[in-house]
Amino acid sequence: MAMNKPQRPPTGRTNLASCIVATIFLIFVAIVILIVFFTVFKPKEPKISVNAVQLPTFSLSNGTLNFTFSQYVSVSNPNRAEFTHYDSSLQLVYSGNQVGFMFIPAGKIESGRTQFMSALFSVESIPLTTSSPTATLPSLTEGVNGFRVGPTFEIESRMKMAGRVKVLQFFTHHVETRAGCRVAISVSDGSVLGFHC
Repeated sequence: MAMNKPQRPPTGRTNLASCIVATIFLIFVAIVILIVFFTVFKPKEPKISVNAVQLPTFSLSNGTLNFTFSQYVSVSNPNRAEFTHYDSSLQLVYSGNQVGFMFIPAGKIESGRTQFMSALFSVESIPLTTSSPTATLPSLTEGVNGFRVGPTFEIESRMKMAGRVKVLQFFTHHVETRAGCRVAISVSDGSVLGFHC
């Protein structure tokens, strides 16, 4: 009568191969989860677009400028969660010096929505220094056939939006974005010749 040989227990090599296959599978799953997270749920910075810049009032007396600065912007939230903004501001710079500043009130922008904002403040008693055309802003200070329309001065607005976005409803992520615009203005009447952001 033939007797069956007892089966050998699995060797260490078989166990090692199984562990390697399982580890590779888990690494693959982790990579897929990270790719999905960074493409779908990764918080993105809000987008600031400056739509218009105006000087509703303007006067030049004895080489001193007085004007009211107005800026209209749209802020878009590209995230899948609401953007709560705080610690946001707008500052106006002329000849390297800050001449205007305002805090932007805290608020919320819903997922995928765009919010329109406007800022208006007065700038008084700053000495005029006329600017000359530069290579980076030819369209702002050049007139017909490349000749100057008249004396101009240049101001710069700097806007900062900071806040947080919730990720997967549990985690919060700090986001911050900035927008800077250089604005060329006619000395004769305060008209905005153009701006570059």
